[in-house]
Amino acid sequence: MDEVVLAVGTRKGLFLTRRRGAGGDGDGGWGELSGPHFPMQAVYAIGIDTRRRVPRLLAGADSSHWGPSVFRSDDLGASWQEAPRPAVRFPRETGASLERVWQLQPAAEAAPDVVYAGTQPGALFRSDDGGETFAFVRPLWDHPQRPEWGEGFGGQAVHTVVTDPRDPRVLLVAVSAGGVYRSLDGEADWEPSNTGIQAEFLPERYPEFGQCVHKVARDAADPDRLYLQNHGGVYRSDDSGASWTEIGAGLPADFGFAVATHPRRGGVAYVFPVIDGSDRYPPGYRCRVYRTEDAGASWSELSTGLPAGDHYGVVLRDALRTDDADPVGVYFGNRNGEVYASSDEGDSWRQLAAHLPDVLCLRAAVVA
Repeated sequence: MDEVVLAVGTRKGLFLTRRRGAGGDGDGGWGELSGPHFPMQAVYAIGIDTRRRVPRLLAGADSSHWGPSVFRSDDLGASWQEAPRPAVRFPRETGASLERVWQLQPAAEAAPDVVYAGTQPGALFRSDDGGETFAFVRPLWDHPQRPEWGEGFGGQAVHTVVTDPRDPRVLLVAVSAGGVYRSLDGEADWEPSNTGIQAEFLPERYPEFGQCVHKVARDAADPDRLYLQNHGGVYRSDDSGASWTEIGAGLPADFGFAVATHPRRGGVAYVFPVIDGSDRYPPGYRCRVYRTEDAGASWSELSTGLPAGDHYGVVLRDALRTDDADPVGVYFGNRNGEVYASSDEGDSWRQLAAHLPDVLCLRAAVVA
């Protein structure tokens, strides 16, 4: 029987749970959380690779003693393997060293063994063996604008990798704080793709690069359509990132970190707004997800089952995700250590976990 696996990365380890059945509430509901896997290690990146005959979990864990590493499991977390040499490492001549893996993204079906890793400092790595070893993508590192990239509050990182289901040579990355960059030729050449995105903290409001982009997600029905959560602004692109239009009207705040899309329905995206400024709390101190079903023309508040009183949890860039079940599950975790799940595309919610360490990221997928 198919199951949904949910992986939750926190500041002090990885937690896993599963639900029998891939639709609605399943047959048996959610099991208990297992973990922490990698205790006392910050897990900023998770990948669930369902392209393989045996699903593979990937985790980017950061030990204060041993340093950052990438681990893999082919038995849904019962055991983990680590490459004998560092899976992700910078060439010596760059003078850089890996601080953290921020993203582990399996590529499209047409490239079944390819997995991308985005890192801090801001760089991209490619694996051709399912995430066991990674090669440095030098053309992005050598881009003439890279030395001028800034740093977000969490550091400078390639934190988002978006592949194109139609063409494995097409790739988009987001850098904090460098903006969006695209390659159309298999990572050989890169161009900034930030037209229309503001950088309110820079002298030039709409620069060619330097924006503090927080997350990008691709539309399911129209691969040329992308959604972007910026440091001040929610945007949509209808031309694969060549240009962007603001779509934040109707939201209580246009700041936030996360954006996720429905895996099958076009025009459906989810955000978790946050007030910009010194407090960085949800607007009105209310825990609310917002959904658009018309590509950002309007937004609806999703609150059934979420806390009704004052709430101060913030959802980080990789901590709001969807699965590929039918109906689709939607999940988010916050810095309060809470995890919420919806099995009806966001219409209602239930709390799956509380009192975890800060939730940094999560992933969910149907596995056989």
